[in-house]
Amino acid sequence: MTKDNSKQKNTDVTPPPNFIRNIIKEDEASGKFGGRVATRFPPEPNGYLHIGHAKSICLNFGLAAENNGTCNLRFDDTNPTKESVEYVESIQEDVRWLGFDWKDRLFFASDYFEELYDFAVQLIEKGKAYVDSLCADDIRAYRGTLTQPGQESPFRNRPVEENMDLFTRMRAGEFEEGAHVLRAKIDMAHPNLLLRDPTLYRIRKASHHRTGDKWCIYPMYDFTHCLSDSLEGITHSVCTLEFENNRQLYDWVLDELEVYHPQQIEFARLNLTYTVLSKRKLIQLVEEGHVTGWDDPRMPTISGMRRRGYTPDTIRNFCERIGVAKRGSTVDMALLEYTLREDLNKRAWRVMGVLRPLRVIIDNYPEGQVEELEAENSPEDPSLGKRKLPFSRELFVEHDDFMEDAPRKFFRLSPGREVRLKHAYYITCVSVVKDDRTDEVIELHCTYDPATHGGWSDDGRKVKGTLHWVSAAHAVRAEVHLYDHLFTRENPADEKEGLGFKDYLNPDSLATLSDCMLEPSLKDARPDLFYQFLRQGYFCLDQQNSTDNRPVFNRTITLRDTWAKINKKKK
Repeated sequence: MTKDNSKQKNTDVTPPPNFIRNIIKEDEASGKFGGRVATRFPPEPNGYLHIGHAKSICLNFGLAAENNGTCNLRFDDTNPTKESVEYVESIQEDVRWLGFDWKDRLFFASDYFEELYDFAVQLIEKGKAYVDSLCADDIRAYRGTLTQPGQESPFRNRPVEENMDLFTRMRAGEFEEGAHVLRAKIDMAHPNLLLRDPTLYRIRKASHHRTGDKWCIYPMYDFTHCLSDSLEGITHSVCTLEFENNRQLYDWVLDELEVYHPQQIEFARLNLTYTVLSKRKLIQLVEEGHVTGWDDPRMPTISGMRRRGYTPDTIRNFCERIGVAKRGSTVDMALLEYTLREDLNKRAWRVMGVLRPLRVIIDNYPEGQVEELEAENSPEDPSLGKRKLPFSRELFVEHDDFMEDAPRKFFRLSPGREVRLKHAYYITCVSVVKDDRTDEVIELHCTYDPATHGGWSDDGRKVKGTLHWVSAAHAVRAEVHLYDHLFTRENPADEKEGLGFKDYLNPDSLATLSDCMLEPSLKDARPDLFYQFLRQGYFCLDQQNSTDNRPVFNRTITLRDTWAKINKKKK
């Protein structure tokens, strides 16, 4: 196995229309923004990216590429207590892996801290911002409700000079955390609660991963985000629907400062069945040890999906397939799995691996003889060629492929029944060996028909069962991880009857098989290739080995095409 089949080009060249693409076309036609298209992907470096972020990445970079524009990668790093270099590096790795390149357009909001401070000073000087000395609880209480207007802070009408003095001293580090905040002076009776004098700056005496201890006051996300877009000349600030209410604050800040004004456009975020995409909840899963880390193959993180065996094409095709809408909805996990199978079927090498081995001895096969049989590497791609499979007197087959008292419609191996070994011969079970203590079947004795070389009979004799197998003397012993949904409930975030999302964790989401037997070609398996274990599913080499240096394979997905069956029933 030498040919690299890990990369398949996406042949879709004309993306389907959506409301954001239509807005951009209208803007280009009218000459808005001078015909430019400049987007950005602006993650906060406080966790790993997940499949929901992938939708935003594909959209923002895709819009730029379709319109000969640019897309920046910008980290909105304004909370030093939750951010780290680890997250910054993982995000860059994920975006690159998905196939996108920001070139020389890597930015950090922390690059703009001085400019942001100057903008805040301008708002103070205009009488549009003030230093508030209420505690956080009082600020919340004064804000009011959806049906009741808020109450003005007793510090709201401080003179400009006093506000400037206090804000300067806040920057100098004279006050403890929580002593003061800088708030915009908008309208405490505004129907949008976000515009009831929102906080612009707070004191955080924490070291920042890029600026160190230079700053002890940090701007809030809503203040930072719009001004970062403005400073970078973004034209279309595309974000998810939960920021729709924030758009009024986005516009207010830019209008009051009279600076360049991008257009914010919201789209529905991705919701997926049998998982959670809340960063807060994902952090809980990691920190509380419910998973092995951010890259656990059961996680919906991009790093977890990469480790499980997802391809960049799968994720990009899935994001295009689900489309971009204004209204929120939940996508069936089966559609993602369908897209994954569709992709892996084209690129995976066909190999044989026995996950729960049962020893088979072919009594009439010559002892010591080893025969090399020919097997195709992929029926989807003949250019991948063929390989040699060793065949010998002792083999392993799947334990589940044998039943001593088999029902009529069991077409696999049982006493007196003949089956086909893939690429090899017909065999017939003649006797069974059991463990004296447990009565468990531990060995089968069979005979083979030499006239069925290659797995076909010249006399027209047909069998209904075809089994995969591995030569015992040549088998590669491996550890295999089988994965299922992380949650048992379609919508684990829908917390009812006093239960939380963690109450729906699937105790059977991971099964570890430590004594699997694989064909010898997998001794040289590569992490950049994908494999279909015949009749078992799609697998990939894990990024780590077992404790005794056996290769470890993750099952990416089973062979069953549930999404197609579901949709067939609907039709």
